[in-house]
Amino acid sequence: MRNTGVVKSGPQPTVDAHEGQSSVDGRTRAGVARLLMEQGPITATAVAAELSLSAPAVRRHLDALIAAGEAEVREASRRGPRGRGRPARHYLLTDAGRARFGHGYDDLAVAALRYLAEHGGEAAVRGFARSRVENLLGGAGAEQVAAAHGRDARTGALADVLTTRGYAAQAREAGSGVQLCQHHCPVAHVAAEFPVLCEAETQAFAELLGTHVQRLATIARGDSACTTHVPLEAPEDRRGYTTTTTISTGTSLRGRQSE
Repeated sequence: MRNTGVVKSGPQPTVDAHEGQSSVDGRTRAGVARLLMEQGPITATAVAAELSLSAPAVRRHLDALIAAGEAEVREASRRGPRGRGRPARHYLLTDAGRARFGHGYDDLAVAALRYLAEHGGEAAVRGFARSRVENLLGGAGAEQVAAAHGRDARTGALADVLTTRGYAAQAREAGSGVQLCQHHCPVAHVAAEFPVLCEAETQAFAELLGTHVQRLATIARGDSACTTHVPLEAPEDRRGYTTTTTISTGTSLRGRQSE
């Protein structure tokens, strides 16, 4: 059949060249990072040969990894007589760079708590949970919260302390009180199996704020944030009242909280 050269009309798929290039760059950079993890310290020349890339392309990705704090460069130590030219530069990943490939910290923590529960019992795990939250919030953090005047201010100060500890927290008014929202939980995976970590944290909040509090949601249970309700301060409130109320009852030391 003779080709008439006529192109049929109709919607044609479009490709964002910039987006496509970004995707390719991302995969290539990930490949460079993986090679640094597996073989580093390694020279740019060796990276280029291993990945069949040009030297300028490799250096561009290495520079980007260094700028992001994911890689670092070391001057190779020379043994024997010095030759001409600069010593070869070797590249390797930093701790931040290795983090992109994941860590086994959560699995290790779960295994350690399982062992503690098996050999020390529930009291030992609860003691660990309490010690952890005291280390998290104690000392300067507790003083910062205590220095604030009024429950609202103390809740805001607690949110600030939690944010500096990596919990991305904020306090916001909500009806009959204030909600303390933690948008990140570094131990969510562990707390999913050991909700006692959440319970100890909630109890510590109550003691710092001087009132009962109610845990409404947790990231460990699949919610988008850990949310704790702090009631409005009333004249009849007793200072130092530290009873903690959680929304879930019948929790067990191990396993998810019962619905």
